[in-house]
Amino acid sequence: MIVAPKIRGFICTTAHPDGCAKHVSEQVSIVRSRGPIADGPRKVLVIGSSTGYGLASRIAAAFGSGAATIGVFFEKPGEPDKCGTAGWYNSAAFEKEALAAGLYAKSFNGDAFSDEMKAEVVAAIKADLGQVDCVIYSLASPRRTHPKTGEVFKSVLKPIGESYTNKNLNTTTGVVDDVTIQPAEGDDVANTVAVMGGEDWEMWIDALLSENLIAPGTQTLAYSYIGPDITWPIYKNGTIGKAKEDLERVQRALDAKLAPLGGKAWVSVNKALVTQASSAIPVVPLYISLLYKVMKAQGTHEDCIEQMDRLFRERLTSPQPDEVGRIRLDDWEMDAKVQQPVIENWAKVDTENLKELADFDGYQKSFLKLFGFGLEGVDYDADTDTGVKVPSIA
Repeated sequence: MIVAPKIRGFICTTAHPDGCAKHVSEQVSIVRSRGPIADGPRKVLVIGSSTGYGLASRIAAAFGSGAATIGVFFEKPGEPDKCGTAGWYNSAAFEKEALAAGLYAKSFNGDAFSDEMKAEVVAAIKADLGQVDCVIYSLASPRRTHPKTGEVFKSVLKPIGESYTNKNLNTTTGVVDDVTIQPAEGDDVANTVAVMGGEDWEMWIDALLSENLIAPGTQTLAYSYIGPDITWPIYKNGTIGKAKEDLERVQRALDAKLAPLGGKAWVSVNKALVTQASSAIPVVPLYISLLYKVMKAQGTHEDCIEQMDRLFRERLTSPQPDEVGRIRLDDWEMDAKVQQPVIENWAKVDTENLKELADFDGYQKSFLKLFGFGLEGVDYDADTDTGVKVPSIA
């Protein structure tokens, strides 16, 4: 079938298999162009491996340090007459690239929060790898069913204490206007922490430790974001920020559990980027558009793959943690020479001057690339096979 982008709000409901494969191939080429990663991990588990930072982590580990990788995700397979999700096509493309390079790659599609999925992955590691030496936790989900109680939690993106009004970008129309978000109420904070906090990360590490599947010196990472003051009411100081605080609580707990093995847990604070998750957060798309304009002009812009390549290539061997022990891959974003013009332009930006002050075109292109659209060398007028299989799952 011929596949075209169909955008509804902050989601594209279609994905192009060939475009996703080209996007993955481009990321692989970037890592390969930088040469082998010295002392990189060799057996890597990525929980949440199909898009964004999780996918880039898997690519950087595999094609930078030759790692065997296991990926866990929850995606919809394609059918001959119906699109699958971008994450499904990304994972199919990754496995094909890995197999062509002679690398072990195995994927699991299902509920990463469940005990059943953990048991399947534990069995695969035990049978195929023996142990892992790096565990990436990069899940982004709107809901979670607790594996012990069966309770279903739903996360929300809300400020805490009072409503929040600020500028917002309609990424479909290019209109800049104000948005008001009502504050969290009831169990909103607790539910968001239950979904996006660190409990499940700890459950994964506990499951691996209980079967002696964590190698000496293993490092595990979860990803976070802090950002500038203008995003804090909806992010750092909002419900999602409370979940990220819980990640840091769990990071300290995992440090203690891994210490006897000489291992280490990290929270890595990454740069603001166009991802399926960030597109859903009010205010953030406008900030990202302004940020891209400045960082591209200064030559410091990185996408997911450049961030994760820098993580594996530099920061895991020389972490340079901040005052509370986090890895800071957002260091270039938060540099004053970047933030000052971004904040100045935030005060001035409106619908009329959006394209002058912000990289709105770049934002839209990055968004479409997430779903396999707008990549050079792909014939979008041709029939494409939407029933692509992930080799290790097929």
